[in-house]
Amino acid sequence: QVQLVESRGGLVQAGGSLRLSCAASGRTFSAYSMGWFRQAPGKEREFVAGIRWTGGSTNYADSVKGRFTMSRDNTKNTVYLQMNSLKPEDTAVYCCNARLGFTTWAGDGGYWGQGTQVTVSL
Repeated sequence: QVQLVESRGGLVQAGGSLRLSCAASGRTFSAYSMGWFRQAPGKEREFVAGIRWTGGSTNYADSVKGRFTMSRDNTKNTVYLQMNSLKPEDTAVYCCNARLGFTTWAGDGGYWGQGTQVTVSL
């Protein structure tokens, strides 16, 4: 019973930056661990970044470390993904995910947003 809405996707040239946002319904946002996943054509959905509710620690896929930064604003029930130094291989549909009772980012658990398209061109 959680609704997630992504926004701020778009088209950017390689080397540029974009910020994605994901707004969650309700006022229990802080109880959920929040993650960003992405899926490119012909590929399975993959984990990109996440923030655990327990202390707010973050982790990132190796492919985006040093380039992407995830943050959360519990007051606004919103998480963000700041994407810098974008590469064409970052092109994908990015989806927001919320998981209660977090253990791992593996699998398809939790609630999912509708996805937002990010396209990186040369």
